[in-house]
Amino acid sequence: MTKPVFSLKDVIVTVGDSIQILKSINFDIYDGDFITVLGTNGAGKSTLFNTIAGNLSVASGEILHNGNNIAHETAVKRTNYIARVFQDPKMGTAPRMTVAENLLLAEKRGSKRTLRSRGLTQKKLTEYAALTKVMGNNLDRRLNTATGDLSGGQRQALSFLMATRVKPELLLLDEHTAALDPRTSEQLMLATNEQVTANNLTALMITHNLADALKYGNRLIILNAGNIVLDVRDDEKKALDETQILKYFVS
Repeated sequence: MTKPVFSLKDVIVTVGDSIQILKSINFDIYDGDFITVLGTNGAGKSTLFNTIAGNLSVASGEILHNGNNIAHETAVKRTNYIARVFQDPKMGTAPRMTVAENLLLAEKRGSKRTLRSRGLTQKKLTEYAALTKVMGNNLDRRLNTATGDLSGGQRQALSFLMATRVKPELLLLDEHTAALDPRTSEQLMLATNEQVTANNLTALMITHNLADALKYGNRLIILNAGNIVLDVRDDEKKALDETQILKYFVS
């Protein structure tokens, strides 16, 4: 197996002086991994994402990016190579800007962000129409619509496209379908899987949906009380069913 792109080494995250939310977390993330993350409320899933993204500090341990310790890098600096899609469809987009303008802005990640002359040529709009059409929710017909006027599913699809417009080294999907109705959630999940696979994205996805956790991704991690209690990939993951998974949720 090749060297990991990211590694967490004995990572401990605490609240106050002594309460550990993450307890000596160790795991490697390899190029092309699509890892689903399960756990009950309070298991440490969001804390894990916030720690990787730089929004929470580690009490001890290392977070390695291509072998370099980034545990004390700011969250802003990490956005150059880590992208995140949140549960709330209102996060990650600029509501007063159009769909096309949001996509143009997303292309500037890692450089000075500007919309000088808007840059929205007909060629660019045609490109965006093709890009958004693959999401399957008529977003391609709303390129000139203010993002704040989109449906929740369309806005979340746009957030996903913005996060991946410049290919990140790691994509964090933070329950990105949870706030949507079941039909829209399923539609976005299918589109997400297609894009992750087609573009060989490296991704971690928090979900509470056991069926999705089993259906999608090549690897599954389960957190319980701040510990990784299961980490399986490929054939081991395929062999699991929901009944087997549920036993790991017992404290």
